[in-house]
Amino acid sequence: MKTDEKLKRLRKLMQERNLSAYIIPTDDFHSSEYVGSYFKAREYMSGFTGSAGTLVVLPDQAALWTDGRYFLQAAEQLKDSEIVLMRSGQPEVPSIEKYLQDHLPKEAIVGFDGRTVNRKFVGSIQKKTDTKRITFDGREDLVGKVWEDRPDLSKEPVWELDVKYAGKSRTDKIQEVRIKMQEEKADYLLVTALDEIAWLFNLRGGDIAYTPVFLSYLLLTKEQITLFVHEEIFAEELRVKLLQEGVDIQPYDAIEESVRNLPAGKKIWLDGSVVNYRLTESIPESVEILDQSSPVVLMKAVKTSTEMQNMRAAHVKDGVAVTRFIHWLKTKIGREVITEMGAAEKLETFRAQMDGYLGQSFGPIIAYGPHGAIVHYAATEQTNVEMKKESFCLADTGGHYKEGTTDITRTIALGELTEEEKRDYTLVLRGNLALGAARFLEGVSGQNLDILARQPLWDAGLDYNHGTGHGVGYILGVHEGPQRFHWRTAPGTKSVVLEEGMIISDEPGLYLEGRFGVRLENLVLCRKAEKNEYGQFLYLEPLTMVPFDREAILPQLMTERELEWLNEYHRKVYAALAPEMEEEELVWLREMTAELTSD
Repeated sequence: MKTDEKLKRLRKLMQERNLSAYIIPTDDFHSSEYVGSYFKAREYMSGFTGSAGTLVVLPDQAALWTDGRYFLQAAEQLKDSEIVLMRSGQPEVPSIEKYLQDHLPKEAIVGFDGRTVNRKFVGSIQKKTDTKRITFDGREDLVGKVWEDRPDLSKEPVWELDVKYAGKSRTDKIQEVRIKMQEEKADYLLVTALDEIAWLFNLRGGDIAYTPVFLSYLLLTKEQITLFVHEEIFAEELRVKLLQEGVDIQPYDAIEESVRNLPAGKKIWLDGSVVNYRLTESIPESVEILDQSSPVVLMKAVKTSTEMQNMRAAHVKDGVAVTRFIHWLKTKIGREVITEMGAAEKLETFRAQMDGYLGQSFGPIIAYGPHGAIVHYAATEQTNVEMKKESFCLADTGGHYKEGTTDITRTIALGELTEEEKRDYTLVLRGNLALGAARFLEGVSGQNLDILARQPLWDAGLDYNHGTGHGVGYILGVHEGPQRFHWRTAPGTKSVVLEEGMIISDEPGLYLEGRFGVRLENLVLCRKAEKNEYGQFLYLEPLTMVPFDREAILPQLMTERELEWLNEYHRKVYAALAPEMEEEELVWLREMTAELTSD
C-alpha cells in the first residue's frame, strides 16, 4: 500500500471520530530513541525511515517534522507522497504547535495514541493553541487499524549484567533512588524509560534493535518494587532471584490500572517529558504529581569507577577492530569490489572477533563520497554503491561489549584527495582536537565548550547542523542524556553541568551536499584534574583508540599546539593497539601514528 493510500484510510477513521488532526510520533510507549518493529508507526505511514520525526495528518494535508540530521534523507523518501517536509529549526518553518494553531478550527479535537505521546508534548500544544480551545483524544491507536500486518510486541529474553561489569548491585542502586525520593518527599516513583529500568536492575534485553533493553515499567515506593513486564522474558532462575530480592513482577499492561488505583493524598514523582500521556491521565486528581527528571538519569550518566575502567577496555578492543578495518579498506580498495554494505559487513566481522562482543550499538553508517554528506545515511540495496580509489568513506559505527559501548566516526581517504577535501578534513580535525584537549572548571556545561569544536569551521564561514556530542550509555543507548555538547538549547532547557564519570562524544563535521562529508568522532571521559584556589578543574580523557588519517591532513593549516595534541593522541593509540596487531598491520599503524610536523 502506498503512502497516500494509507493516509486516505487514516483520514476515514479520523472523520468517523470527528478528529481534525492525528499526530504520529516516532516514540514507543517509553519515549525511546530507537523503537521496536511494532512501534514504527510513523515510518509505516510516511515511508521516512529516520530515527527522529513526527507526522501530523489533517483532513486535507500532511506534514512531517525532522531535524538537521535527516533533511536530505527525508526529502528523498517523501518526494513521491503528499507529505510536506518541515525542516525543524529552519527559518520560516513553523513548529508543530504553530502549525496546528494556524490550521485547526476552534474547538478541534486532536487525536493520537496516548501511549506514544508524552505529557510535556501535549502540554506544549495546549499552551500554544489556547485560543483555539483544542481538546485531545489519546484513546485509540488508529495506525493499528490501518497497519494490517503489524509485527507483534517484542518479548525477547532478559539477561543479567554481572556486578563486576556494572560496579554496583541493583539493591544499592534502588536504595540510592529511595534516598532521592525521601529528599523530594515522594511516595511513589514512576519510571518508564527503558534504559533507566535496565540500568537500575542490572538487566539487559533485546526488545529494541541496537539498544539492549526490555519493555517494562517500574513503580517504586519506600517498601515495594513493582516491575511490569511480560513475565516470559525471565528465565526461571532469574525470576526467582528477583522475587527473593523483593521485586513484585506484574503483567506489562497492568501499569495503567495500578496508576489509576493510587491512593488519595499521595505524591508521585515522574518525568513528564518521558512518561506517556495515557499514564499521566490515569493518575487520580487526588494524587500530587512531582514532574521533574528521574533521579536515575544522572546516576546512570555518571559512570562508576568499575564502568569507567571497563569502558577503557572496551575501546581498546573496538580500536583494534576498527583500525584493522581501516587498514583492510585502504589496502584492498581499487583491487577488489567493495561496496558500502560490504564494507559494513567486513567491519562487523572484525568486531565479532573481539572477546566479549555483543553486537552493534546502532545501524552502521558507511557512506562513500556524496553519501557522506547525508548525516545519518544508511545504505540500502537501492543506494548501495561500489567505493572507488578516490574521495572519502565516512564510517560512523559502534559496538556493545561486556565492558561497555562504543561509538566512533572516522573519515577515511580512499585515494588521492583534492586540496579542498584535505582542507575540510583538517578543519574538522582541529575542532575535534581542541575540544578533546579542553580543561575547565567544575560547573561548566557542554554548552560552554561547544565553540571549541566549531571555531575552526566558523573562522572559515562553515558549520554543521547537529550537536557536537551526546552522552553514551553503558551497554545501553548509544545516545544518552543529560550531558551533551551543543551551543543551541531549546527554550526552558537547563544546561547540565559536566561531572567526573560522564562519557560524551566529540564529533564535529562538515557536509557538502552532493559532494562529500567529513566527521571525526572520539568518545571522551570527564575526569577530575587539579584542585586549587580557583576551584576543581576537569579534563577530557580520550577513550576511542583509532588513528586519524594522516593522508587527509594538511599540517601547515595546524598550529604547533594542535599538532602536539594530535601526536600525543597518536602515541596513546599506538601504545594501546600495538600489542594486538599483526606484523603487517603494525607496520602500517606505526606509519599512521608517526609524528606529524608543520614541515
